[in-house]
Amino acid sequence: MKGHSVKNISPRLILRCALPLALLTSGIAPVSGFAQSKTERRSGPEASASKHVQDSIAVVRRLESDATMQLVMRDARGVFIVPTYGRAAFGVGGQGGAGVLLVRQSGGTWSDPAFYNIGGVSIGAQVGAEGGPVAFVLQNDKAVERFTDKNNFSLSADAGLTVTNWTRIAQGSTGEGDVVAWSGTRGLFGNVATLSVNDIRFNSRLTQSYYGKAASAADVMSGKVQNADANGLKQALVEAASGTASGKSSGGKGASDN
Repeated sequence: MKGHSVKNISPRLILRCALPLALLTSGIAPVSGFAQSKTERRSGPEASASKHVQDSIAVVRRLESDATMQLVMRDARGVFIVPTYGRAAFGVGGQGGAGVLLVRQSGGTWSDPAFYNIGGVSIGAQVGAEGGPVAFVLQNDKAVERFTDKNNFSLSADAGLTVTNWTRIAQGSTGEGDVVAWSGTRGLFGNVATLSVNDIRFNSRLTQSYYGKAASAADVMSGKVQNADANGLKQALVEAASGTASGKSSGGKGASDN
């Protein structure tokens, strides 16, 4: 064919045609290929929700390393975990951070997580503290029900709930409350006996992204939706509540000593 001899083919054109063929024959996927992992494909709120769940496992392990919290977890009806609270959480899930709620089922198992944002903790939270992981162990059904009966609520004396600082329990200076507040940061809650947790809101966006469909907190707690991604966290809570996790400390030093 006139004007189309091999001599007239640009070397650059030959390279462009040969490169994809070389990648395919070598087993290496092109840069724009389709061999991405499930984790790489996950993005946005789904990835954020999964990260909150996975980060919460480490928080449960730290809870269990505290002798006081070992005892508290044995009778827990639920737990609300905020893996990153405070300044580091800005942009993550609200003023204070985003957290997951799991409730204890019959037989000692735990529900899948429902997602909430937390506005802040007052009465004792130290000004300027960097924050860190916090957890609120729900000691009775009244505390658990607060997470399902309103979309925007507080855990406080004004709401009919006593939120007890775990460090004061360790000192033997206060009795049990409806909720026990724990912090992984030394001095975050100060040395006050009780706290107030404000502006807690159900995060429907994260919850829907995590389960792939719209779900209420009650749907999650009753097992109507599930995600195998949460199995590690649920198992960690089973072990923490029963004291069977490997490497568990029986000493009196807690996470605040870290």
